[in-house]
Amino acid sequence: MRSFSPAFCTELIELMKWRRDVRHFKPGAVDAGLLRDCLAAFSLSPSVGLSEPWRLVRVNSPGNRLKMLDNFKSSNRDALAGYSGDKATIYAGLKLSGMQEAPVQLAIFCDEETLKGAGLGAKTMPEMRRYSVVTAIMAFWLRARAEGLGVGWVSILDPVRLQRDLAVPESWRLVAYLCIGWPEKDDADKPELEKIGWEVRSPQAPEMIER
Repeated sequence: MRSFSPAFCTELIELMKWRRDVRHFKPGAVDAGLLRDCLAAFSLSPSVGLSEPWRLVRVNSPGNRLKMLDNFKSSNRDALAGYSGDKATIYAGLKLSGMQEAPVQLAIFCDEETLKGAGLGAKTMPEMRRYSVVTAIMAFWLRARAEGLGVGWVSILDPVRLQRDLAVPESWRLVAYLCIGWPEKDDADKPELEKIGWEVRSPQAPEMIER
């Protein structure tokens, strides 16, 4: 049976701690070979029925990047309007996107109509395809962080508008918009949202309910 050393397990926990969502990036391109090596983590990820439903679009053109940024700004204004009091004040001061600085930006979709896998495991729970994409994103994220790269997941977006602006097939559904680059600083002691008082992370494993 394959086993791993205590030292490796300790390093793995450290990697999980350093996986923080990055929104502040330093100037500098990401080597194409390094990015390709990190993206290879997708091929190692599990997927329902071995369907591999992830579809990646690298957003490179200035025009498309501007559309993505405008999408975020509009969605962010709408989100801010939903808060009041202290939460609104804190929210207004948050940096929730690295889209203006990140050298690499990926829109990651799930192909809801993929024929690969012949529907195994997805006929009763079609959402499993999207869960598979999320699992692959996490594998990529850890690999990228192990190489020193930072990754930020932008979730304040209008997915329908984004799909339209990128002219992707109708069967593709947005799962993540990732900003990738070299982090401005390495600070893993606490999540940023915990530092500024937005929320508190649970310090231990979740409790299980027995039935």
